[in-house]
Amino acid sequence: MYLLLCMLALTDIGMSTSVMPKALCIFWFSLKRITVGGCLTQMFFLHAASVMHSAVLVTMAFDRYVAICNPLRYATIVTNAQIAKLGLVGLIRAVLFVLPLALLLSRLPFCANHIISHTYCEHITVANISCGDIAVNRMYGLIIGFVVIGLDLTLIALSYCLIIRAVLRISSKKAHQKALNTCTALICVMLTSYTPSLFSILTHRFGQGIAPQVHIILANLYFVIPPHAQPYHLWS
Repeated sequence: MYLLLCMLALTDIGMSTSVMPKALCIFWFSLKRITVGGCLTQMFFLHAASVMHSAVLVTMAFDRYVAICNPLRYATIVTNAQIAKLGLVGLIRAVLFVLPLALLLSRLPFCANHIISHTYCEHITVANISCGDIAVNRMYGLIIGFVVIGLDLTLIALSYCLIIRAVLRISSKKAHQKALNTCTALICVMLTSYTPSLFSILTHRFGQGIAPQVHIILANLYFVIPPHAQPYHLWS
């Protein structure tokens, strides 16, 4: 569990580090310009860390499933090597999914409007200022969002359904309480992580009537609330 918490913290640091240096340059020195290469680099690391973050949450759900449903085999199933392998798979998945986003953006032409109406280089926001056809970018971004969030949430929901079934079979109220406390903390982490992300994906593509300020605030909250809330929920 400590290794998983460390991995979760690293993904949070990765997301924040992708955004904060440029944001501080804007606020402190009014350096508002960013090169195309810098923007694509920021976008790649930002989204890759976000996808990796989701993979870590799935691994944590698997860890809780084994701990509650197969406690006697926990030490043999959830080993350091196994966690490292799952982390590596999550990292490879993040790179393979996010790299095409940067490549698709790099082929687009950018005309007169080079102002990004956002605080960081988010994929669809950068695509929207292009004067070329962004249908492929929109479709691929939407597919990746639903594949990552949909698949990961399905796996997490499946693990918790199995956990709840196992908990209901336990007669001890103390065991019930301990298992439910563990699951409640992780569920809070899932809600703070996936809800802003899913809402942002949907509103960027289907919420044309929503004010741009709402998009920006929600996108910023996605990088502020989870890193602050997750340590509290997981350690409490």
